[in-house]
Amino acid sequence: MVTRYFVSPHGGRRAHPDITSALTAAAVRGRAALIEIAPGRYEEALSVRGDVRLVALGGPGSVVVSRPHGSVLDAHGSVQVDGLVLIGHDSDVVGCHTGALTLEHAEIRAHNGVGVHARPNTSVTLRDSVFLHGRALFSGAAGLVERCRFVDATDNALAVIKGADVTVRNSWIGGSMIHGVRVSGARAQVDGCTLTGTGRAAVMADSQAELTVTGCAVDAVHAEAIAFIEQSKGSVTGTHVTDAEHGIAVMSGADPVVRGCTFRACRDTGINVHSSGRGRFEECEVFGAGNIAVFSTKGGAPEVHGCRISGGNVGIAVTDAGRGRFTRVELADLTSVALRVHDGAKAVFEQIRVERCPSHLEARGDGGTTADVTDSVFRDFDMSAVEVLGRSRVTLKGVSAERGVLGFGVGEEAQLFVHDCAVSAVSSCGAIGFGKGRLVARNLTVTGSGGFGIGGTDTARLDVVDSEFTDCATAGASFDGTCGGRLVNCSVRGTQGVAVRDNGLVDLVSLHTSLPVVKHIEKPVEQPPTIVNHYAGPVFNAEVHGVQLSWNNTNAGQQQNNEDGPRA
Repeated sequence: MVTRYFVSPHGGRRAHPDITSALTAAAVRGRAALIEIAPGRYEEALSVRGDVRLVALGGPGSVVVSRPHGSVLDAHGSVQVDGLVLIGHDSDVVGCHTGALTLEHAEIRAHNGVGVHARPNTSVTLRDSVFLHGRALFSGAAGLVERCRFVDATDNALAVIKGADVTVRNSWIGGSMIHGVRVSGARAQVDGCTLTGTGRAAVMADSQAELTVTGCAVDAVHAEAIAFIEQSKGSVTGTHVTDAEHGIAVMSGADPVVRGCTFRACRDTGINVHSSGRGRFEECEVFGAGNIAVFSTKGGAPEVHGCRISGGNVGIAVTDAGRGRFTRVELADLTSVALRVHDGAKAVFEQIRVERCPSHLEARGDGGTTADVTDSVFRDFDMSAVEVLGRSRVTLKGVSAERGVLGFGVGEEAQLFVHDCAVSAVSSCGAIGFGKGRLVARNLTVTGSGGFGIGGTDTARLDVVDSEFTDCATAGASFDGTCGGRLVNCSVRGTQGVAVRDNGLVDLVSLHTSLPVVKHIEKPVEQPPTIVNHYAGPVFNAEVHGVQLSWNNTNAGQQQNNEDGPRA
């Protein structure tokens, strides 16, 4: 049976003048208590023990309990607070020390302190309440947060630490100086929440935390929308991010699963995986990233499947010993390169579609820089479909390049391996090796090149077997400089141009064509005589023979040897 108590500062029949006196009476009786509080302001420190419910009779906000310093409410037992405004300074405004605490339709204002502190082995429920300035801290506690607003926290709005387990639903979090939700060495589920204007990552998981984010919206944050670090795990599903520095960041061994999320207008990167971060990203979309849509660097190793990238600068960049596997990714309308692999990075691309970008694949770096591309399509490229430089290595299998300037190019000391690939409707060349590059092609088909089908220049080496070049305007194959190699069992078809412009250094074996082969052997360039100019020396106005000259020296010696002996 519940005993009812009435509190009114104005007195009345059986009324308690303050909340503390009602709590004392309830503690004496030792029964469940309902304490109904008349509207007004109460300056008290409440210590609530047992099974007690505090209710504001005038509705939410009608009862204000405050203190200039120290705690306002300490709960021990099973405590419910409904409709009160609690204001404190320089301490925990509300603390749950033992048992369970529920705050409903409450407002907590914490100036220089913690709004609500759930201590180890307690359970705290926050429902339909507002929290100003201070954070809700769950330390080793269980918690449920529903339909709450967290406004302008000077720290984290919600901190879940030291083994706590908290669910946050349908809440609004804005203006936090640090994080909106921080999960550290604990577990949290964040569902249907809106986060905005945080100073750092809106949602942060660290210290091997477990974090699940579902159906949230994050916008206008100063750093990452979501971050997983320090071997944290979890998932992010159906979440929409707008105007973050980074849409999601994964680092230091963290390994989340991210599905069906949208990252729009991120100022730097949409998906950023680095410093040994991992993660699996499925069916996500990145629109208009300011720098890079998907970035893997410094040991990052994401797996990206079924994603879409549109607008922005660079599509996917794997750099600085980063890694990555990318499958069924569509990229379009970027202002720079779609796929970038640089500086010791390793990337695998499968079933990739790229359209309307200046360059579609760019590889550059040392011999450890590799890219493997399989069953992919490159369309409408302003410059090249594939460009391989430095000493990097790229392998293409089942790749088609359509409508652009150059299909596949390899230069400097890089290597390009082409298997079962096709290039069509390019204005310059289907495939070319230059510098000291090495191009190996098997079953390459080039159709409708405005220049030549395949070519080599400088000291490049080409090994082309079982390939076909059709309707190339200038030549099926063209070799310049000291480019060498072989063309084996290849076909050149069409009605214009020549079959091969031959520099005499490429072996033509079993060439099938009705077009002519034109010898194109470049004569070595004669070197001009060496001319040495001496300045500030003596000037002679006629021929001089048999003399030794010296100038600009501090000391000079002269010796004469008269072999004819002295004259009489």
